[in-house]
Amino acid sequence: MKHLCNDPSIQTKRRALRKTQTAAERKVWSILRNRQMNGIKFYRQYSVENYILDFYAPSKRLAIELDGGHHMP
Repeated sequence: MKHLCNDPSIQTKRRALRKTQTAAERKVWSILRNRQMNGIKFYRQYSVENYILDFYAPSKRLAIELDGGHHMP
């Protein structure tokens, strides 16, 4: 069965990304967590198809992706 969201086969990768957040991700997560942003539920490192999004609010179909130094070659 093909998983469109939160594919179990990449669960280990999502967990590793949550444990090694960038400083920017930590700051944004401190604002988004616990429904602090207008009562909207956000998830960290949420996968959609082959992509892992930094933050995702399913009720709004809103994805937030932060770029940082780890993206530099």
